[in-house]
Amino acid sequence: KLRVATRRKLEESVIATGTPWLGKSEDAHVRFAGEIASMTPVCAGIRRYGSAALDLAYVAAGRFDGFWERDLKPWDIAAGIVLVREAGGVVEEIEGGDVLTTGNILAANEDILPKVQERIRKSKAFRPS
Repeated sequence: KLRVATRRKLEESVIATGTPWLGKSEDAHVRFAGEIASMTPVCAGIRRYGSAALDLAYVAAGRFDGFWERDLKPWDIAAGIVLVREAGGVVEEIEGGDVLTTGNILAANEDILPKVQERIRKSKAFRPS
């Protein structure tokens, strides 16, 4: 049976994400750089495998403690949302809207999700000099 991880501390957690791909706006890349800069100092590690469906399945199986990504399509995340919720996890839209409409997703257990959400929401755009 799949169960989400039970870690409660962000500093012990491994979080997965997806990066904006070639062709996305510069603003998407700058926002993502800020999110990474906000998350890396406070968690055990960040992973990027390249498949939102796989990342969500790994959250459901407890291999990752959380996952966030923006601008996904419903077919990339719909089944993963079901897996995470059935495994006892929580799935929310990063900013509080509808996940399937915006494609901005955050998934984790009930202890880790608000901690990641706060960091992501408060992150600043990062523009290299």
